Amino acid sequence: MTDAAKSLREAAASRILIKDGPYGTAIQGLGLSAADYAGDIANNHDQKGNNDLLNLTRPADIAGVCNQYIAAGADLLATNTFNANRISQADYGMESRVREINLAAAKVIRDCVDAATAADGKLRWVAGSLGPTNKTLSLSPRVSDPGYREVNFDEVKDVYREQIDALLDGGVDFILIETVFDTLNAKAAAFAAAEAGDARGHDVPVMLSMTLTDLSGRNLSGQTVEAFWHSIRHVKPVAVGLNCSFGATELRPHVQALAKVADTLIMTYPNAGLPNDLGAYDEQPETTAGHIRGWADEGLVNIVGGCCGNTPAHIAAMARRVAGLPARMVPTEVPELRLSGLEAHRFAA
Repeated sequence: MTDAAKSLREAAASRILIKDGPYGTAIQGLGLSAADYAGDIANNHDQKGNNDLLNLTRPADIAGVCNQYIAAGADLLATNTFNANRISQADYGMESRVREINLAAAKVIRDCVDAATAADGKLRWVAGSLGPTNKTLSLSPRVSDPGYREVNFDEVKDVYREQIDALLDGGVDFILIETVFDTLNAKAAAFAAAEAGDARGHDVPVMLSMTLTDLSGRNLSGQTVEAFWHSIRHVKPVAVGLNCSFGATELRPHVQALAKVADTLIMTYPNAGLPNDLGAYDEQPETTAGHIRGWADEGLVNIVGGCCGNTPAHIAAMARRVAGLPARMVPTEVPELRLSGLEAHRFAA
């Protein structure tokens, strides 16, 4: 176990930790132009919307967002690298800048976190964010050819390995595999983290967070939350959880299901309610925080934060509402054979 994993687990045993909120929502609020995104980088593609590139062209803006989340009470700060991989950056013609983007992103957040900790003595951690890419390993994009795949497992693993190596070189404490809509993509990312650890001579601690695509509680590749856990528990993640998906009200029964079976920390960061007809999020900070408080009262969570639509005010409200409450007790799993397809299967020893 790394020092970061040990210290986070020790802290999470005594209190509910706070994760930060989304960068996308905060960046939208900056009202940046295409020229702002591109900076002095010459490229034939329109870079507007390439939030990851801002780590290179406007690092002060990314640091400003991070510092707002730190001021709101966040203990776990993620890098602005959700789409900082070759597959996603191909949309912007920025594949060659992937390593540079991730190094810069990790440095920005590492510097903010270290400065805050030096100022107040409070321990904080940095998670390197890996998004799911816009390709899926489990499903064919061609209705007429169900066996077709745009990418294969080794290709996706290599894409993630490049990103992970850069994030680790930049100083992150954890690799956060988030918004998992396809469990096989997540397994490729976890395999890449294991490879990176082997190359460095030490384990690379990971966190995994699944996203649900319908109210029945399945991701896009069809797995339930318990089946997802069975599929990735061999990775021994420091934390597992759910993010994005829906608002906290709709996500609650699925958090309950995961908290019941996972023998590791539970981390959840829902959207700020459901979007309105214009795609905006109207749920107020105290409303979101009230739902999160309900999860805490029920003993479901160890780490909480926010996804789409959440702001530093939402994170601050969550921090206030869970302060002083006991963290979830991590259960001890009994020996069983655990298998998974779309559903979870358990067979007593």
